[in-house]
Amino acid sequence: MHTLLEQLHAQAGEFIGLRRDIHRHPELAFDEHRTSELVAGKLRQWGYEVEQGIGGTGVVGRLVRGNGTRRLGLRADMDALPIDEATGLPYASRHAGVMHACGHDGHTAMLLAAAHHLATRGHFDGTLNLVFQPAEEGGGGALRMMEDGLFDRYPCDAIFAMHNLPGLAQGRLALRDGPAMASSDYATVTLTGIGGHGAMPHRAADPIVAAASIVMALQTIVSRNIDPLQMAVVTVGAIHAGKANNVIPQDAVLEISVRALDRGVRSTLEARIRSLVAAQAESFGVAARTDWRPGYAVLVNTPGETALAREVALELVGADRVVLQGPAVPASEDFAFMLERVPGSYVQIGNGEGDGHGACMVHNPGYDFNDDNVAVGSAFWVLLAERFLRSVE
Repeated sequence: MHTLLEQLHAQAGEFIGLRRDIHRHPELAFDEHRTSELVAGKLRQWGYEVEQGIGGTGVVGRLVRGNGTRRLGLRADMDALPIDEATGLPYASRHAGVMHACGHDGHTAMLLAAAHHLATRGHFDGTLNLVFQPAEEGGGGALRMMEDGLFDRYPCDAIFAMHNLPGLAQGRLALRDGPAMASSDYATVTLTGIGGHGAMPHRAADPIVAAASIVMALQTIVSRNIDPLQMAVVTVGAIHAGKANNVIPQDAVLEISVRALDRGVRSTLEARIRSLVAAQAESFGVAARTDWRPGYAVLVNTPGETALAREVALELVGADRVVLQGPAVPASEDFAFMLERVPGSYVQIGNGEGDGHGACMVHNPGYDFNDDNVAVGSAFWVLLAERFLRSVE
């Protein structure tokens, strides 16, 4: 075992306890007041310069050593999800309808463990910026922090983040350069026809029939308008129309989720959805309005920074525990916005596989972060920081 990993294993107990404390007290997007106070208090205790309230409840801790000019950012997310926990664990959520079902409690604990080690035993020359972000779960906390001057006040030459991955063996590290996570956009299509009696459809303009045709036609966008070697998803997740079997309603509403791994494909999907909806609606004699809501961008890892993360992973856990170029993930992550401003990489750490602890998928009431990752994740952050900021040893 790498010496650094042994050291972080020895101190992991304190931070596992901290992780479980955060798990007991989950907080939703932009409501992470207790968590941000806990994070800020720990960082100040260890000698970091701390600023709170960036982007609402975000926290940044800065530690400067030596005369080095390089500046590194490490980011963890803090928010929970609106889910009723069903784990039955002794440290389960105390707040009904809110739980850490994505492991952000663990991400925060890993970065805090690294922060402690770097402050007390770390060897680096330069500026370390630790970013604890609110509202990753759909709230766009990364954008909010950036709009609030994150990189103006805490400029970074590179920034990195890490997320646990159920289905991958605990402690394995997966890297990928290039597009790594999908964009996520959302559309609401409102179809307005003419309501009427179900027995006399010829005197109505039926938005339900138009909606059904649109749902089927949307499937041709991926199969006929997108390069087969590119990834794209168009999902109609909800249809709202009508209340009675003998009434043709006036309106029907479709809720659509759209994902892509390429910025050009993302633009094509929007253009085709808009034009297809309009044409289909017209053919059925109903009006259509498409309200498009841009979500998270495509997450693109830069090659140089990913290569550094790969070297650190190989040194820390060995080649048999590293996925050198893992598959892209169709889920989305707002760290993508930070990577549009600053070079960097997003690393996956295995949470468990098979029927073992940690294998339950995220966003599930039975999910729990694997505490064995506190040592591995924090050791990765320490070694990465010391490599990027040129250890003085």
